[in-house]
Amino acid sequence: MKPQTKGQEMYGWAQDLFPINRSISGEGLRETLCYIQSLLPQLKFHEIKTGEKVFDWEVPLEWNISEAFIKDDNDEVIVDFKNNNLHVVGYSKPVDCILNLDELQNHLHSIPSQPEAIPYITSYYSQNWGFCLAHEQRKKLKEGKYHVVIKSELKKGVVNYADLFIQGQSSKEIFLSTYVCHPSMANNELSGPIVSTALAQWVQKLKNPYFSYRFVFIPETIGSLIYLSKNVSHLKDHVIAGFNITCIGDDRCYSFMPSRDGNTLSDRVGQHILKHLDSEYKKYSWLNRGSDERQYCAPGIDLPISSIMRSKYDEYPEYHTSLDDLSLISPEGLAGGLNAMIRSLEAIESNCFPKANILGEPQLGKRGLYPDTSTKESTDSVRVMMDFLTYADGRNDLLEIAELINVPIWELQKVVNIFLNHNLLVLEREKI
Repeated sequence: MKPQTKGQEMYGWAQDLFPINRSISGEGLRETLCYIQSLLPQLKFHEIKTGEKVFDWEVPLEWNISEAFIKDDNDEVIVDFKNNNLHVVGYSKPVDCILNLDELQNHLHSIPSQPEAIPYITSYYSQNWGFCLAHEQRKKLKEGKYHVVIKSELKKGVVNYADLFIQGQSSKEIFLSTYVCHPSMANNELSGPIVSTALAQWVQKLKNPYFSYRFVFIPETIGSLIYLSKNVSHLKDHVIAGFNITCIGDDRCYSFMPSRDGNTLSDRVGQHILKHLDSEYKKYSWLNRGSDERQYCAPGIDLPISSIMRSKYDEYPEYHTSLDDLSLISPEGLAGGLNAMIRSLEAIESNCFPKANILGEPQLGKRGLYPDTSTKESTDSVRVMMDFLTYADGRNDLLEIAELINVPIWELQKVVNIFLNHNLLVLEREKI
C-alpha cells in the first residue's frame, strides 16, 4: 500500500464520518467505532459503566442528543443543531424554556476575533447547557423572547472504546492511540482515527512483523485514563514505543510533540523521520502538550509515547471551530500523515544493532559493490556504505548510525540488505 494512493480513500472515510455528532459517550461514538470496525473487522469493542473509578476520575453519565434549536418571537429558527452539531455545548442538559435576550446571552458562546466561526465548547463534568454560534450572527440578535429547546439525555450508561491487537514475533509492543470523541471537525478529530485505521490496515499486511502492535480508539482524556486503568501493568511491561495520532490530515506542515522523557525510541524515530521528510518541521516542547500524551507519559506511567502531527492542535486558527471542516484536510495531507507514520513504524521494525563481521574495510570491488566508473552519485553511494560500516560495531543501533551519517534510515536499510547479501554483517536486536 502506497500512502499516496490511499489518500483519496481516506478522504472518503472522512466524508462519511464528518456529519456524526460524536462525544465522549453515546450513540455518535458507537456509530463511529462501528464504521471503523467495518474497515478493521478484528477491532474489539469495550465498555465501562457510568460511575466506575478510573484513577482519580469517574466515568461520566452517557449523553445523547436528538434535537436542539433557538427560535425568536416570530417562531423563526435562528440556531439549529441539525445544521451544525457544534451549535450545542457538548453534554448540555435538556432545556425547554422562554428567555429574554439578556438571559439567553448568558448561555451563548462565540469568538469575536473569528466572527464567522462557530466555536466548539463542552461541559462534560458539570450540569450546564449552552449554544454556540458565529459572532456575526450573535451581534444581530434583537431584543425579544427566545424559545430555547435542547432534547438531550444524561443517563447512567457506558463509555465505549475499542482496540486492535496485531501479534508479532516479539511480545514487545508498539502502542498507537487516537481519539474519536469530537463532533464535526476534520483535522482535530477525523484525521487521527482515519490515519490510524489506514495504518492498522498496513500493519495487518506486514509479513511476519517483529513487534506486536496495539491500536486504541478512545474518547480523549477519559478514554486514555480508562485504558490505562485496565492495562497499565501490561503496557508498562511490553510497550517500547508508540504515538498519539491526532491532527494529521492538513498539508501545511509537520509537527512533533515529544514524550515527557524526550529521549525515548519514539522521540528518536519521530524526529529522525520528520527531519528527512520536512527539514522545517515544527518541534514543540513537552510544556506545549495537550492531548492524551498527558496521561500516557504521566509520572508513574511513563510510557514512551510521542506525537507526529501535521498542524498541531491549538496552533492553527481553525482549531476547535466550525472552520476545521473538510476543506482543511486533503487526500494529500492525509497521505502525508500516513507516510510519516509508516516510515516511523518501518524505522522501529528495522532498527537493530549491526556489526561488521570482518576486520578492516571490506574490499568492495571484488564483490561488485564498487563502481567501474566514478561519478558523484556512485562516489556518494560508496561513501554512505563506508560511513555506515565505520559505525557498525554492535554498539550503535541503526537509527543512531543514520543520525551520525545524516542519511534517512529507510535509505540505510538498503545498505544493510546489500551487506547482508554479501555476508559482511550480522544484526542483533539487543545491544551486545
